[in-house]
Amino acid sequence: MSGVIVTNPPKAELKDVDALAGFGVATVSEAMGRTGLLGPGIRPVQQGVRVAGTAVTVLGPPGDNLMIHAAVEQCGEGDILVVTTTSPSTDGLFGELFATALKQRGVRGVVINTGIRDTQELREMGFAAWSRAVSAQGTVKATGGSVNLPIAIDGQVIRPGDVILADDDGVVVVPRERARATVEKAEAREAKEAATRAAFLGGQLGLDRYGLRETLVRLGVTYKSYDEYVREEAQP
Repeated sequence: MSGVIVTNPPKAELKDVDALAGFGVATVSEAMGRTGLLGPGIRPVQQGVRVAGTAVTVLGPPGDNLMIHAAVEQCGEGDILVVTTTSPSTDGLFGELFATALKQRGVRGVVINTGIRDTQELREMGFAAWSRAVSAQGTVKATGGSVNLPIAIDGQVIRPGDVILADDDGVVVVPRERARATVEKAEAREAKEAATRAAFLGGQLGLDRYGLRETLVRLGVTYKSYDEYVREEAQP
């Protein structure tokens, strides 16, 4: 396959990226109307880490990491490398040597829709990574692809410069032009959740705070004591 490497694409403002890093993936997805999530198959190789950065995107053939080498040159401070392939692959396209080169350039992590290896080394060096699989299977460097074009993972389109937020719960993409608005919506959602948390600590039930008792009635859900239930079930 032929390809193209796009240089200097527009990016979300770093101040908005850093602000989004203050929220969890779930909060940000909810703030965008429950959108933007990559599927649950993309999992972290570490725990207790949350990062946000601007996407540098890579599309290449399965089992071939040539275009990751090309992408390193396009990466800089505050970026996250996002990699997918033209057909499904679990080969270990990314490992400790790539992470070393990227960390030196200020890259905050990698999200890869294939396999990853050297996971112990990645954890020890503090380079955050999310992947479809963990695999020691090696790759070649033989076929062209593209860098900094829109790609799709699990139905989500990721453009260069979009915000990638990743934590223990998964990965979400925020379109670069929606970054500031999403920060504001996430702040409002966190404030609302803080009030709910305080109410729950005070003993209030979700059934009452969210008005769900009326929903149960509308759905025909009834309450019965154990004795009533047993007696009715025993009737022929």
